[in-house]
Amino acid sequence: MREIPASVDEYIAGFPRETQALLTQLRNAILRAAPGAEEKISYRMPAYFLDGVLVYFGAYKNHIGFYPTASGMRAFQAQCAGYVSSKGAVQFRLDRPLPLGLVEEMVRFRVRENAERSAMLRGR
Repeated sequence: MREIPASVDEYIAGFPRETQALLTQLRNAILRAAPGAEEKISYRMPAYFLDGVLVYFGAYKNHIGFYPTASGMRAFQAQCAGYVSSKGAVQFRLDRPLPLGLVEEMVRFRVRENAERSAMLRGR
């Protein structure tokens, strides 16, 4: 089993150059949509937190898994119809361009969702 990477940079560096380029594009899209997010490794993959977990991603042999949580997948079910997906994840094939606009929309949705939940909890 691979060692747990110490950082997102180390995680990305562990893949072939072509995959590294895609992972870097995905990372940059996430950070554009959530500039205040904390970036760390969780569950052995890159994770982004702002008022709680936002999204995760992970690279595999033939795809990149993007994990916007179940609520993120429900909200973007129609936009993800052309991809292999599950309750909390969508797969982006390595041989196709990443849908960076969709990724940014999903991350912004998660930022709003977390901010609303956080505000509600503070108001109690």
